[in-house]
Amino acid sequence: MDNDRIKGKVDEVAGKVKSKVGEMTGDRKTQAEGIGQQIKGKVENAYGKVKDEGRAAIEEAREKKIEHDERVEKRRDDVA
Repeated sequence: MDNDRIKGKVDEVAGKVKSKVGEMTGDRKTQAEGIGQQIKGKVENAYGKVKDEGRAAIEEAREKKIEHDERVEKRRDDVA
């Protein structure tokens, strides 16, 4: 799991708490900051997810290339 996803989740949870505290105390500034922190966390989490998916795609492509190379080598051996 990418560090951005972890950081994003932490910001989301902290933002929810901050927003709720602001709501309960009537502090609109704290409530707004909490909502902003939640949004920031969601963006970080999404960015981390994209990075994770990119890494997975690269790994899958590597594996397919290795399989392809092995099939080509076997065919060469069969022909020779």
